[in-house]
Amino acid sequence: MTIANTIPVQVPTVPITFGAKEATGEESLSTLAVNMWAGDSNIDTSIFAEGYLNYQAPLAAGGAGEIDLDTWIKIVEGVHLAFPDLQIEILGQVAQGNRVWTHWRAFGTHAGEYLGQAATGNAIDYSGVQIDNIVDGRIIASWVYWDNYTLRRQIGLESTN
Repeated sequence: MTIANTIPVQVPTVPITFGAKEATGEESLSTLAVNMWAGDSNIDTSIFAEGYLNYQAPLAAGGAGEIDLDTWIKIVEGVHLAFPDLQIEILGQVAQGNRVWTHWRAFGTHAGEYLGQAATGNAIDYSGVQIDNIVDGRIIASWVYWDNYTLRRQIGLESTN
């Protein structure tokens, strides 16, 4: 089979950019929420909708479950005391519809009591993913999946064997 009149087609080239990009409003809300875990951050409850729920897998103390905003605030404040130099790095973020997926990394020093474990001075470094559901410009729910085992091992709550 032969094609007689071939018409050249120009395909536009589109530059692919890796790294920083302009965030959507939803992505900005998710970034604010994840960054509230950082040791030097403030907790801004104005970004959360009434009735906010946070679904953790795992919960720091074990198991999985849901926690309300007040409980979430207490947990974050406890993390601030245990890891006062904790830093958060956003590794990637995707928004689709009213959901934002944020892949993050947390790192710092175990400088205060956490889950009954006295400060060890150990460096900690773990990661996770948070999925935020955003309605009317506020986060109504979050699903958080994080490497609790690595954190527990780094502060001496799990055996390294």
